[in-house]
Amino acid sequence: MKSLSTFKAKVFIALSLFLLNTISALASNFVLEHDGLLDPRAIGKINEMGTELKSKTGINAYVILKGTYPTIQSEAMKDKLVSIKSYENSIVQTLDKPYVLLSMSFDDSHLNLQSTQGIETLYDKDDILDVYIIPLLASKDKNGELAKVSAAMLNGYGELCDQIAESKGLTLDSSMGSGGTTFSAIWKVFMYTLVLVGILLYTYIVLKEKKKGN
Repeated sequence: MKSLSTFKAKVFIALSLFLLNTISALASNFVLEHDGLLDPRAIGKINEMGTELKSKTGINAYVILKGTYPTIQSEAMKDKLVSIKSYENSIVQTLDKPYVLLSMSFDDSHLNLQSTQGIETLYDKDDILDVYIIPLLASKDKNGELAKVSAAMLNGYGELCDQIAESKGLTLDSSMGSGGTTFSAIWKVFMYTLVLVGILLYTYIVLKEKKKGN
């Protein structure tokens, strides 16, 4: 009986962690790739804003960040541009519509913003790239590469989501300006509670079985 109870507790914790990971994955699917160039906190904030934007507007805002695109075989600018376009075209074919994709190849100095036809009228591409992203990438300060890339992509993505929402007459609770306290707090409390309950249950069963054994 003791081993059976312990087994049930372990199964419960495993299921709790599985559910947690599944829910997180469902709500955190807007950063398609990042090659380790995005800080986990930036990824979390991007997914938070993307999830709220999708729930309120139905528009998917994706990010893909690569060190270099795998299709690039030549350093010649003409060939490089063809390879980049081909790679990004292959990506957008897999995206849920309507979408907007913020993409960057860091080593290739490539930055782009594209979307489903009609969605481009909801945001200012030049404003987002030239004002909110490029200046942070080009800044000369003490911050490391990871910090600058994360800040730049997060800043641009935040403005992108805000502009799309504003075009619909909406305001995002998770906006960079608002801090997203309500949206973020509810989500974190739910996740942590799920894991905590599993751990407490396991501890209770183990202690109960030890007490019986004594």
